[in-house]
Amino acid sequence: MPFPLHRMRRLRSHPWAREMVRETRLHPSMLIEPFFVREGERKRDPIGSMPGVFQLSIENLVKECAAARDLGVGAAILFGIPAAKDAHGSEGYSERGIVPRAIRALKKEIPDLFVIADVCLCEYTDHGHCGLVGTDAAKGSVLNDPTLELLAKESVAYAEAGADMVAPSAMMDGQVMAIREALDRRGFEAVPILSYAAKYASGFYGPFREAAQSAPRFGDRRAYQMDPANAREALREVELDVEEGADMVMVKPALSYLDVLRRVAERSPVPVAAYNVSGEYSMVKAAAEKGWIDEERITMEILTSIRRAGADVILTYHAREAARYLSRHA
Repeated sequence: MPFPLHRMRRLRSHPWAREMVRETRLHPSMLIEPFFVREGERKRDPIGSMPGVFQLSIENLVKECAAARDLGVGAAILFGIPAAKDAHGSEGYSERGIVPRAIRALKKEIPDLFVIADVCLCEYTDHGHCGLVGTDAAKGSVLNDPTLELLAKESVAYAEAGADMVAPSAMMDGQVMAIREALDRRGFEAVPILSYAAKYASGFYGPFREAAQSAPRFGDRRAYQMDPANAREALREVELDVEEGADMVMVKPALSYLDVLRRVAERSPVPVAAYNVSGEYSMVKAAAEKGWIDEERITMEILTSIRRAGADVILTYHAREAARYLSRHA
């Protein structure tokens, strides 16, 4: 007897049936919202290339994080914009730097917020690279081992301020091990590490570089970030970071690397995060402003695709918007 023609459609005909058999689910608790914190007071400076995202002074950061937490987005990752930069990125690891002060304020006012501190030097160096530059500076050369010492110092400063997690993004070889050893020596064995294990040299970071004021003044970051053409290399990066002590690993960006995300998720023994980056966010906002797409529908489709590909956690500038969408359809 032949199969009936419409056998696949029976569970699609009613909204409750579709909800009941949905394979991939999103929840606000799976989302982490990135925030840019800057010096000054009463600052809420719009970022032109990222509609709805702002550079925030500390008191406004607290308000925005509280609003996110109230919507169910209970985790935030912080990027700092210092008042001054130098060749060593010293404001990044100063205990009086903008991020340590922001962490202290957040933990005082919103103690249940899970605060993650991005660990890199690019926001704090006057040349815009993720570490100390060598004599080949014009080619974007970064000194690996001397940079590790500063990343470890930065991580300890954030942990001392009260960070619940540190997230090294500099793509230096051995950064996870250096940070783990430094944290443990200072009594922060309980602070986990979210490693940007597979971070690609992507064109999707443009709006972020405006937001964080971190564009390189010379060269580029291809000498230390991954080639977008490589996938097996990402598996090796993840393996090495897990061996060094990473508690969670990340694929960045997300949308153009869903195949990599799937392969990492299938192999990783630790939870996997994906970063829905600034360029991906800005493209949605620009198309929605033109009336070319349904912003809510596209946003949720993108986040669902990232989750479906294997992400346990998603870093996204859409976090609060998505939480509102999810609450309306709960």
